[in-house]
Amino acid sequence: METDLTDYTIIKEGEAEILMHKKNQVFFNKAQVNNRDMSIAVLRAYISKCKQEHEAMLSKRARSSGKVTEKDASKNFKEETPTENGEDNGKTNGEHEVTSQDGPKEATKTAYEPARRELKPPRVLEALSASGLRALRYAREVEGIGQVVALDNDPASVEACQRNIKFNGLMSTSKVESHLTDARVHMLTHPKEFNVVDLDPYGSPSIFLDSAVQSVADGGLLMCTATDMAVLCGANGEVCYSKYGSYPLKGKYCHEMALRILLASIESHANRYKRYIVPVLSVQMDFYVRVFVRVYTSASAMKNTPLKLSYVYQCIGCDSFHLQSVGRSLPKNNSVRYQAGVGPVVPQECTHCGKKYNMGGPIWSAPMHDQEWVTSILNGVKSMKDRYPAYDKICAILTTISEELPDVPLFLSLHSLSATLKCTSPSAALFRSAVINAKYRVSGSHVNPLGIKTDAPMEIIWDIMRCWVKNHPVKAQPPEHPGSVILSKEPSHQADFSRHVGSLSKAQVKKVARFLPNPEKHWGPKIRAGRQITSKHVSLIGHEAVNGHLNGHKEAGAEEEEEEEEEKEEQQEDIIKDEPDLKRQKTTDDIASTS
Repeated sequence: METDLTDYTIIKEGEAEILMHKKNQVFFNKAQVNNRDMSIAVLRAYISKCKQEHEAMLSKRARSSGKVTEKDASKNFKEETPTENGEDNGKTNGEHEVTSQDGPKEATKTAYEPARRELKPPRVLEALSASGLRALRYAREVEGIGQVVALDNDPASVEACQRNIKFNGLMSTSKVESHLTDARVHMLTHPKEFNVVDLDPYGSPSIFLDSAVQSVADGGLLMCTATDMAVLCGANGEVCYSKYGSYPLKGKYCHEMALRILLASIESHANRYKRYIVPVLSVQMDFYVRVFVRVYTSASAMKNTPLKLSYVYQCIGCDSFHLQSVGRSLPKNNSVRYQAGVGPVVPQECTHCGKKYNMGGPIWSAPMHDQEWVTSILNGVKSMKDRYPAYDKICAILTTISEELPDVPLFLSLHSLSATLKCTSPSAALFRSAVINAKYRVSGSHVNPLGIKTDAPMEIIWDIMRCWVKNHPVKAQPPEHPGSVILSKEPSHQADFSRHVGSLSKAQVKKVARFLPNPEKHWGPKIRAGRQITSKHVSLIGHEAVNGHLNGHKEAGAEEEEEEEEEKEEQQEDIIKDEPDLKRQKTTDDIASTS
């Protein structure tokens, strides 16, 4: 039975096309093109990386097999007796000996000439598929991809996904399959079966993390989006703790903290199954955060998790922050001993302004990007520019990420520092020069154009600002004000503001765009599928879109209600028109009564 296209709109993105019903039955967000393009770029890099790792493993086995061959030759092919466990002495996995009919034992090709085991195409699971656009783009655009399994627990979404699979032709029908099921159940019943698991829910991914970390194969890739930014950025700290196990803080770095809270939560779920994660890329863009991590299994490596987590102390007066590691490691003979972290790293009151601290976390304080991966992804994107609809946006983000200091958690805001002291702000280039001249590292942040990452301690930062204020005096403030307390101390470090060659990044020198504006108005989260659109949604989709939905998609019985509302409006208009006459009549009566 052919689909009647009159009720559908054809949406093309990349090489995929989908049919969207005009009644908003299945969720689709145009703004997520950035998310989908970034995911495709990472997926291509992952497949390339897997091939490199496979080749390295084969060459390593070949070298070890050659050593075994030389050893056997020196022993004149002396026969080896099996061990009590039934394994051959000195044999690695996959090495066996067989007895030929004509003579003594001969080594198979797996012992001396290792057979090239072909690398299977990666299987991809899209846990929340909706229209299936993401799954279709994976299948059609990523070379070397295997089966793509698209799941959803909404019958309308699965029906739409299956319709779109057929609409995209033979390549899609052969690679993409859609199922009506709960993603959590499917992932739990298919442990370590998928090389790539993609979580892109409407809201928080917290309920899917436990099953997702079990479904990813060893060395596989977990891609996870969180759009509940109000929760992750500190508006509802108790809700964030209940969902992610960390308490957020309201600092200028709150969006990066959201990324690190999500990473810490994924690591926590993985640890329960003797697994751990290695982040390759962590991105905050538009209205959400998105992380790409590889998942491995190792009971010993899992013990390093406390070393990757930290609590954050943030001063309520001057916004200075300090990190305290959850755990530490000590060498013991030929092994390592793990203990709780030493603290506290801060006193009861801030040493800079005398105010109290708020404590948040734990957050992921280890690197949240792999710079080798970032470079590889960026080069891949540039080499296939025409195949990314959101090329400018993702290229700008990846460029900024490639210049970040990987081992510095969170960042400072130059405007926040200046606001504390009530002074004019130094330019970013001057402030960076002062940090570099003080022998510390500095970089920008992809999260915030005004963010500054540096390994300089807060003492040096405030000394630099004190020196700046001496040359740019400020008005006197109350003595108890945090800025007044900070400026009352003499700087122990004399800042050097002479321009340094490293104050501008390579992208800035080349004038490469790093932060782009939204391509259109109302670029952001959209309304959940199936929800009735009202005038309250103006801030999300705009006046024109709301009017279009209200006029074009009237539900049963809605026309009568609208007619009644129109009658009321007409009556109000008549009253308003008559108001001047009533006022004039009232005025005349008043004059008559007074006279």
